[in-house]
Amino acid sequence: MNNRPYQLTDWLPTTKKEMNLRGWDIADVILFSGDAYIDHPSFGTAVIGRLLEQEGLRVAIVPQPNWRDDLRDFKKLGAPRLFFAVTAGVMDSMINHYTANKRLRSQDAYTPDGRADMRPDRAVTIYSHILKELYPEIPLIIGGVEASLRRVTHYDYWDDKLHKTILAETKADLLVYGMGELPLKQLIADIRTGKSIGEINDIPQTAFLRTETPDNPFNEEISLFSHEECAKDKLKQAKNFRLVEEQSNRLSAARILQKVDDKIVVVNPPYPPMNEKEIDASFDLPYTRMPHPKYKGKHIPAYEMIKFSVNLHRGCFGGCAFCTISAHQGKFIASRSKRSILEEVKKITQMPDFKGYISDLGGPSANMYRMQGKDLSICEKCRRPSCIFPKICFNLNSDHSDLLDIYESVDALPGIKKSFIGSGIRYDMLLQKSNDRKTNESHQKYLDELIKNHVSGRLKVAPEHTSDETLKIMRKPSFHYFNRFKQIFDELNKKYSLNQQLIPYFISSHPGCTDEDMAELAATTKKLNFKLEQVQDFTPSPMTLATEIYYTGYHPYTLQPVYTARSREEKNEQRQFFFWYDPKQREAVIKKLKRLGRPDLIKKLYSKNT
Repeated sequence: MNNRPYQLTDWLPTTKKEMNLRGWDIADVILFSGDAYIDHPSFGTAVIGRLLEQEGLRVAIVPQPNWRDDLRDFKKLGAPRLFFAVTAGVMDSMINHYTANKRLRSQDAYTPDGRADMRPDRAVTIYSHILKELYPEIPLIIGGVEASLRRVTHYDYWDDKLHKTILAETKADLLVYGMGELPLKQLIADIRTGKSIGEINDIPQTAFLRTETPDNPFNEEISLFSHEECAKDKLKQAKNFRLVEEQSNRLSAARILQKVDDKIVVVNPPYPPMNEKEIDASFDLPYTRMPHPKYKGKHIPAYEMIKFSVNLHRGCFGGCAFCTISAHQGKFIASRSKRSILEEVKKITQMPDFKGYISDLGGPSANMYRMQGKDLSICEKCRRPSCIFPKICFNLNSDHSDLLDIYESVDALPGIKKSFIGSGIRYDMLLQKSNDRKTNESHQKYLDELIKNHVSGRLKVAPEHTSDETLKIMRKPSFHYFNRFKQIFDELNKKYSLNQQLIPYFISSHPGCTDEDMAELAATTKKLNFKLEQVQDFTPSPMTLATEIYYTGYHPYTLQPVYTARSREEKNEQRQFFFWYDPKQREAVIKKLKRLGRPDLIKKLYSKNT
């Protein structure tokens, strides 16, 4: 590792002065982001900036531009030679800003000192409108989570109505969805052949609007109900969602078409999962791993949380109904090489404030590293959104041996005292028996290694609910798996004389969840001696199964009606059961249980003998 002091030119330029230091008079690409600029592989703005830089382009970044003044931040670097790129940042700006009750949050973790007013609502749309107004002739590309999840007609919780594809709302020339490295590399190659962005129709993992349908260079094609049809008929929106989700989770997907206004949105199928060489190349880019020097003396909460963590893979095959990961990253796992992981850990050990502890060796789900189908020809035919629900696929290789080798190798490095697992794990995958003896042995060894050596006092897991009916809609395993996992956790803590806590996450007001389900949850968790703290009210976000149920009232896969708590009063009545032990909630909980006709639960919650 290069141990010389960092210079300002080690970061991508954010001002005209920084461009001048590099001898640039114009940038090829100017990237606008809703996040502070942190040059670290966990932040998409840095990844895309470094990737384009590696492609030989001059890339500048404008982080958190001021959209409320004379727009000087949008003008200060002038027009780029090739295109503008816009992202809301790592998080959707609406979820970043608002609670499930639509109240403004007081802090933004991706902003210096946590300031909550440094990005607009619907950041991609606002930034895009400004750029199109100022520079109508310059191509505009949008991407990141906020754009990805809005690539077709989608329900907007904050407006409580359907929105058109974000391409129609922003007038962007191209949308890159998911993880953007491969489509952007192809885009740059095509531009270099003389093509304009407006005539490029064949790059996977992109979407665009056209007045006529272009020729299809892919194997399959499906058409959705139009935006206008969905606006009139919720059942058609539900049917659309199933098609979109199935295509998002296929190895070889179809091109998707949807009419909107007098145009057609074309969504090309995603690239195959990145291979090891491709994903390593992204993580091996020359990041400084630090915030831009302009933030010196400022505290950026999200950075502090991940500065000593390492991401081992992308993708998640859990398929949870409320989660957007598969819609953005896909269900197929792309894993880094051992070499790439260890080199990143070595860089962390050289950081001046590193004390020897890796905060997380993880991923979207921490224990899916290197996992895939045993026979990929079977995966080619699969449309299931989850490889482990309602049960683990017979074709899934869930052997944890490679992951255990990573843990052992990291812990053996000089300067490492301990590595922790901060990401969530899928404990159900560890507790279901495989037909392969080696795989079952790896599960047992992983549980032992995890609980003995990789818990930083508190292990967070996500059973999400206790009701099997609600869990089925969530696409989560039965609660009895959590009971079994807790038993093993307690046994191993006793065996190794540890004093660690298990911290379960739960969700209220999820589609399918009734007041009675929440009351049972309170009684069940009380019996397990939990006073819940990691809880949340369901927040509908675009492009999830749960959101489509919430909006349409139908389950997209059965087309049967599903009850959902929708009003603030209904949501609060469910949420109060999390805090049955709070004296301020006692009277309301008892009153509700009487209305439900469940005096037995009053006794279970408040009798001294239970």
